[in-house]
Amino acid sequence: MAQQHHALASQESYNPNHLLDILLGKMQLKNDAALSRMLEVAPPVISKIRHHRLPVGASLLIRMHEVTGMSIRDLRDLMGDRRTKYRLSDAQGRPKPEEKAAQAAAAAAAQQQQQQQQPQQQQQGNEANPSTGNYAH
Repeated sequence: MAQQHHALASQESYNPNHLLDILLGKMQLKNDAALSRMLEVAPPVISKIRHHRLPVGASLLIRMHEVTGMSIRDLRDLMGDRRTKYRLSDAQGRPKPEEKAAQAAAAAAAQQQQQQQQPQQQQQGNEANPSTGNYAH
């Protein structure tokens, strides 16, 4: 099986093992299983982080902050994450081309249905109230 690496792992300074080892020492824990219990995550999460298959996500950083009292900045520094800004790529958050086509088709169908209903509603309105009209008095 080919190893999958996340984008942060490509940074030379990124080393989540250093962060995890510091947390083990600071909280006086014996192993990663105890750390996973303390952070309330499944043990494979810690293993995947150690093997660079999973980045330390925001929710885990917040949990580490809550448990240790260390600042998020200090925690990020310990693992070598030196980024100052987080930006989404232009592709993230945009619908995929097939989703765009489906949305356009749904919008066209809704517009067509609305156009068909308008004459019916007007006709029903005129039949219900025949006294409306443009009569000279």
